[in-house]
Amino acid sequence: MKAQLAAGLCFVIILALIAGDNGYNVKYDSGSLPDTNAGTSLKMYIDANKVRFVKNNIELVKIPSSTITKISYGQDVGSVGLTWASGDQKRGLAVQCDKNDYRGILAELEGITGKRAVNSEFMTVNN
Repeated sequence: MKAQLAAGLCFVIILALIAGDNGYNVKYDSGSLPDTNAGTSLKMYIDANKVRFVKNNIELVKIPSSTITKISYGQDVGSVGLTWASGDQKRGLAVQCDKNDYRGILAELEGITGKRAVNSEFMTVNN
């Protein structure tokens, strides 16, 4: 009985850890986010149909995956860039991510958009 209880508690703890925060810690490089400076720490969430960037528990932008027009990356510096269009307005941003995360980020972005990421070592995103 004690073994079953211990196993059950372990299972619950593992589920809680898995269900916890599924976002990526990134640093804003440049782009279209208002009131956000280069080097600002953000949390990037990649959901089934959108990408969200959050700062201090405040959602700065929610990008529907259907509006993403380009995914780019700079492998040497672990940067990921996104461009998206909403009507006539085109926006974009670049973030630095942990070297252990950027491949996962790219795979998830490719999965929700159906677009292939392109290598852009000299990626620039203007405000």
